[in-house]
Parts: sequence; structure tokens; C-alpha cells
Amino acid sequence: MNSRTESMLDLTPRPITTPSSQEPYNPCFDPLVSKRVGHAMAYAPTYWAATAGDPPPDDGPIQSDTDVDVAIIGSGFTGLAAALFLAREHGIRAVVLEANQVAWGCTSRNGGQGQNASGRLYRSQWVRRWGLDTARRLDAEIREGFETFRALVNEIDCDAQDFGHLFVAHREKTLHFLRRESRLKNELFGYQTRMIDRAQLHSEFCSEQEAHGAMYEPEGIGVHPLKLAFGYQRQARASGAKVHTASPVTEWKTRGGLHLLKTPGGIVRAKSVGIATGGYGIQGLTPLLRNRVMPILSNSMVTRPLTEDELSEVGMRHRAFLTDSRTLRFYYRLLPDNRFQIGSRSAVHGVDAQAPEHLDLLRLGLARKFPVLKDIAVAYSWWGWVDVSHDMMPRVVQPDPHQRIFYALGYGGNGVSFSAHAGRRLAQKIAGQHHPAFDLPIYNSPLPNHLFAAFRRLGQACLYRWYALRDEIL
Repeated sequence: MNSRTESMLDLTPRPITTPSSQEPYNPCFDPLVSKRVGHAMAYAPTYWAATAGDPPPDDGPIQSDTDVDVAIIGSGFTGLAAALFLAREHGIRAVVLEANQVAWGCTSRNGGQGQNASGRLYRSQWVRRWGLDTARRLDAEIREGFETFRALVNEIDCDAQDFGHLFVAHREKTLHFLRRESRLKNELFGYQTRMIDRAQLHSEFCSEQEAHGAMYEPEGIGVHPLKLAFGYQRQARASGAKVHTASPVTEWKTRGGLHLLKTPGGIVRAKSVGIATGGYGIQGLTPLLRNRVMPILSNSMVTRPLTEDELSEVGMRHRAFLTDSRTLRFYYRLLPDNRFQIGSRSAVHGVDAQAPEHLDLLRLGLARKFPVLKDIAVAYSWWGWVDVSHDMMPRVVQPDPHQRIFYALGYGGNGVSFSAHAGRRLAQKIAGQHHPAFDLPIYNSPLPNHLFAAFRRLGQACLYRWYALRDEIL
């Protein structure tokens, strides 16, 4: 048996098993074409699910018609944080409805990188889009959001690695961009980023062979995302919220301002509804979200533990997590148990998610960066849907002032940290409170629609080819 096919059973802890699982994991689920998200479906075979331990108790499926003040759809970071802050700060006991298992979607499949960011745009792009004054206010809001995240992380055992973030220039030309971005962040927004050359990167951080240099940002916390989500769940339930798994919303009607959410076990009648489905909300959930989010697949893998010789070659002298400067970027880090995790883009369609070429892309990326890991055994491989808005920025809004419906979506792959604060702001909006930050663009306008929604996947495939050409050759 060679290293590429070494048995997973010899390498990994036993994955989560739950007696409520009724459906096997569906690796081809696609929110743009699937009619249902599942019913008590098993977790994806992620490293996080295999190492989080048994899930804490939840409230089981909805079993009868129920009247509630607030229903939250989705039990990922955002939904659980919203339920927690509704209870903790507003005295409102929300009911969270989860189709499958707690944190089954984005939250249990991401890379665990908590950056001081949200959405896909850089600070320089904020300035160009909204002007410096608004950009500075938005930056202050995102920074406050990072502190919301840090505070929750400090309350929960989630293997936190609070060592910052390295933005790696994979080509000389992108090093120039990072220098400009670092200067702008420091001079206009008061950050303390620093540029490091290739030699400094190797001597202070790690022996990343593809790098021409990097921007180091002190703000960045790597976490075990499922352990963190389980912590949110425990705190939310301890504060009075209920978390109902195996309770997909299969039909939604509104009568006299009351939302009737049909689940397999009964109808939940809610005065207010918060939507926190990330990239896993199907098109038919509500007309308010149709074509508002573009779900994008991201692939991830985790290796077996590195040997002492491999650790020496990798030269990981600092546990900051890394992303590179490709448009279709790689995100990667050494985990606390000395396994290496790396992720990047994946298939365009869910039906193609299992194609081996996507895992091969990660293997090649890892080998470029750390040649000693070229043939290392892969213990875990999975993929998940990222919620990307069409203008690359998130929204936490009440899209129709005449309906008590709210959503927090569109993080674009930067939701690990900001989802905590988005949940807090979502709770404030549901509770009817106003905050000065609510006139910022991410809070005062709905997610934009897409005029050519039927052709989005075709456009995505073409863009992937262009981005790959630009990232590697042009």
C-alpha cells in the first residue's frame, strides 16, 4: 500500500455518528439545482467532523405545530450566533431549524481561517467603491466584528491558533500589489501589517517555496470550526434558544404577517424569520433570495500527521495561517496535530464535485509550496459550497420593510470570523434595535440580483479558465 492510497482507518479518529442520521451524505448536492437540502443527512467526511467529538445535545426534530417569536433557518456559525445573541442581549428565545445536523453546511467544511475581513473585496477596493470616509467606517465595523469573534473563541475550546495571517505573493507581480495594500492599510486605516521578503518568510515563518514574499497581518485566528460551532450551540441552548435538527423547511407561506414554516414534523408559526443558510439555501426557499447568492464549490484536504523530518523541511517556525495571491487562491496551514490542511477552488457543478482532478489540484498546490509533501498521504478530502454575493460583499438586512424576514449571507469565503458579528447584528435587527452602523452598505441594501442568472455557471467556467491563465502565466 503506497502513501497515496494508505487506509484512512489507520490514520484518523472515528468520525461523528449520530442516531438521528436518516440519509447518507450526498456528495453531489447542488443548491442551484437540488430541490431539497436533505433530511438528517450525515456530515460530509471532513477532518473537522472526525475530530470534533460527539455533538452536544440538541432539541431533536420538530414534532408538532409550534408557535415561536423568532425562527432561524440554518444552524451554522451565523444562525447559532444569532440565536445566542438574541437570548443573551435581547431576552428573545429563538428556535433554530436545521435540515440535517448542527453546522452541517459551510461551518463544518471551511478551512477554519478567521481573518479580519468579510466578503471578497480588499480595503483599497472599498475606498474606490464608496470613498475613504465610508471605507473607514466599514473597516471599523469589520474590526469590531473580529473582536466579537475573538471574544467567543476565547470562551470555547476550539484549538485556537491566534498567530495572524500571511498573505503570500505567489508571483513577483503580485508582490507589488501586496506592498500597495499593506501601505494603504497602515497609512489610511491604522494597521500594523508588514512586508517580508522571501528570506524573512523562510527564516521567521515557513519554507514556502513558491513565495516571493508576503504581507503579515497580526489579526488572524485559526480555529477548529466544528468545535467552535458546538460551543456556540451549547451557549445558545444554555441561554434559552432551541436547536432543532432534522427539521428542513419544506414549504413557506405567510398569512397575516405570520410565517408558516412547514417541516416534516409540524408547522412552525413564526412572527419573525432569520435566514442563515450560507451557500446551502436552495432556490425555492423564498423569492427574496432567488438568484441573490452564487454558490461556489471549494475543495479541501488534510494530510496524515507530518514526520519530524517533514516538519523540519516545511520549516513551520510560526503557526500563522496562509493564503496566496491567486484569484483562485489556496488557503493552507499546519494544524495543531501537525497535519497539513490546504484548500482552493473545486468543480463548477455539484455533479462533478467528486472528479479526481479537483483533489489533484490541491496535491499539486501543496507540492509547489512544500516539495517534501509531494506524495504525502491524504487522510481527508471534502468540498463545500461558499456563499458569494454578486457584488462580492455580504449583507445583513431586512430586504422588505413590510415583511419580518431578515438574512445574513454572502461572506464570499471570509465568514469564519465575521459570521459571529453578523449573527449579532442580525439579532439586533430582528429585535428591532437600531445601530449607527446600519447605514453602511452591508446593512442598508439587499443582496443584488443577477440579470443573467441562467448563464452564471457558464460564466463561472469561463472565468475559471481566465483566472488560471492570469494567475499562472500572464
